[in-house]
Amino acid sequence: MAVPVTATTEPVRPVSARHFVRLKLRVMANNFRGQSWRVALFVAGVFVGLWFAAGGFLLLAAPGFTGEPRYALLAAAFGGGLLVLGWLLLPLVFFGVDETLDPARFALLPLPRRTLVGGMFAAAVVSVPVVAMLIATTGLVVTAGALGGAVAGLVAAVGVVAGLLLCVAASRAVTSAFATMLRSRRVRDLAAVLLAVVAALFGPLQIMVLAAVREADWDRLVEVAAVVGWTPFGAPWTVGLDVAEGRAWAVPVKLLITAAAIGALLLWWSRSLESAMVGAAGAAPAKPRRGPMGGAVGQLFPRVLGGVRRDRFGALVARECRYWWRDARRRANLITLAVVGVFVPVLVNLGGNGFAVSPDQGFEYSGSSSPVMLSVSMLTVGVLASVTLANQFGFDGSAYAANVVTGVPGRLELHARMAAFSVYVVPMLGVVAVLIAAILGEPGWIGVAAGTLLAAYGAGLAINGLVSVLAAYSLPETSNPFAMNTGAGMAKSLLTLLSMVASAAAAVPMVVAAALLGASWLWLALPLGVAYGLGAALLGAYIGGDVLDRRQPELLATVTPRR
Repeated sequence: MAVPVTATTEPVRPVSARHFVRLKLRVMANNFRGQSWRVALFVAGVFVGLWFAAGGFLLLAAPGFTGEPRYALLAAAFGGGLLVLGWLLLPLVFFGVDETLDPARFALLPLPRRTLVGGMFAAAVVSVPVVAMLIATTGLVVTAGALGGAVAGLVAAVGVVAGLLLCVAASRAVTSAFATMLRSRRVRDLAAVLLAVVAALFGPLQIMVLAAVREADWDRLVEVAAVVGWTPFGAPWTVGLDVAEGRAWAVPVKLLITAAAIGALLLWWSRSLESAMVGAAGAAPAKPRRGPMGGAVGQLFPRVLGGVRRDRFGALVARECRYWWRDARRRANLITLAVVGVFVPVLVNLGGNGFAVSPDQGFEYSGSSSPVMLSVSMLTVGVLASVTLANQFGFDGSAYAANVVTGVPGRLELHARMAAFSVYVVPMLGVVAVLIAAILGEPGWIGVAAGTLLAAYGAGLAINGLVSVLAAYSLPETSNPFAMNTGAGMAKSLLTLLSMVASAAAAVPMVVAAALLGASWLWLALPLGVAYGLGAALLGAYIGGDVLDRRQPELLATVTPRR
């Protein structure tokens, strides 16, 4: 006897932003389940975020407590502008963005683009950095309320919320756009050049700003802040002060500017988000090689590795070299390294102390550096160059199972990974050493710069090789090279800080030698730096390799993304 089937008349509920937020919270809870270290890192991240939020609140509320409307405008315009810039640039350079909801997972669902963008945007707002920023910028509400009363404080609160949405939209739009661009091999070289040029300007601009602040005309700075207040960088943060100063007519105009900027960013994000869901077209097929490097095996080895022996070590080096060049996530780290290697030495050695403002000639360099200061800056660059390997197995993910199954020895694994990464990094370090010596007008300091760079880089390889074995974490399976799982952003930050401190401590003898040996160090720095860095890297691979042999299954389970 057939059982009659009654059709349900319950209407299908449309998908809204609320569903994306609930989905993100559920995924976050599942990621924390059984992962006590992730819970601990998340709690630590909450406390760190609250600490920064409290500091930001006091800085932005101080003009209101002291009754200084000029300083309030400076804090709102310049402070708010720096917040927007930070949300634009820091995810590209350091922290990454939370990619708990991978857009690619929604590719096969019949969701309109507007629904998807709105839901992803609402889910992005639910995060620790957003809450911390909301607490910090509440200081602007206090300042506006103290200077202009309750109405000014209420308007400032509306501006703070609008500025918060602007920051989140800017962060997601920029990271998604760069993810799409870096995934295309046809434009990767242009992207690297443009990123390096833009970021390299930050150092000189900061030098000029510091020099100008030292001779600052505060009345002129207030005028500049007023102009910034009419741009998307400062408009949402200054509306409360406009009410306090009797310019209520400016509030709807500035909110309209902010809304237009948010809309443009969301439109930009929607275009790149759709590209990320569909995927990028592959490049043209490679031309077959001829000669002694031809054949199926020869095509697996990049031309730069023509002299590498054809054994297991050579195969691992060739594979890692190709991954560093072709994988968007790794390529983004190389671009970041190229940028950092340019502006950090300039910033440390020139800073604001070496430049002065001349009424006739403008900005001019009037200071001098020293081998010790040069060594400090080079130590910083060398440490930053190696910190990318702190989670080198996380880049592989489940693909690391091939090495586990074939029983690759730990020392051989680390030797090959260090060698492949150095193929790209060591030439960069050489360029940085020559460039900074030329900028300082001291060609005799090239040996000091190169020696300290290589020593710090080798010490960093040793430390980060061990950290990557003991403290790896999984990365999301997404085309966005800046994406991070929930909680992994804090893990990345803590691991980076830990490995940087340890690597810098291991390379401190180079700075001490520069301070004690004087002129003789100009000749000894390069050979001793090369020996120190090479010895440290080999020692780190020796120790880390033994640990890796014992932890291969655990490491594979750790770096495998959880679905």
